[in-house]
Amino acid sequence: MNNKNTICLWYDGAALQAAQFYAQTFPDSKVLAVHRAPGDFPSGKQGDELTVEFTVMGIPCLGLNGGPSVKHGIAFSFQVATDDQAETDRLWHAIVSNGGQENACGWCTDKWGISWQITPRVLSEAVTHPDQAIAKRAFDAMMTMTKIDIAAIEAAVRG
Repeated sequence: MNNKNTICLWYDGAALQAAQFYAQTFPDSKVLAVHRAPGDFPSGKQGDELTVEFTVMGIPCLGLNGGPSVKHGIAFSFQVATDDQAETDRLWHAIVSNGGQENACGWCTDKWGISWQITPRVLSEAVTHPDQAIAKRAFDAMMTMTKIDIAAIEAAVRG
């Protein structure tokens, strides 16, 4: 690893599977290396996949096959800015249809427990709009959604 800062994500033996899914799903993502354990460890044996180096949209990550004792939570998530409804739908459905779960306000969780915010740029701009009435309408609309509907956000902005 040549990066000064790398996100380490804990998996229960599925780090390579997750990294391959991310590489196939998100642009500028790839699996860089698989490292095998030089000896036995609590959740595996010598020669098992221990860590996987990968990138998610250019962000360096390390998947650690640490076993079942640690679970992910929504306190950590990848926030993905999307440009249109087609991109929003594609990423959302890729995660959810691959064993993931829908959550509120543009959040979903992949089958490994990693949280994702699939956030159209239109939404981010609307909820931070300098006109507080516009921001509130957009925010209130978002609060009723799972996957973000850009047309509904734009309608809320217009009032």
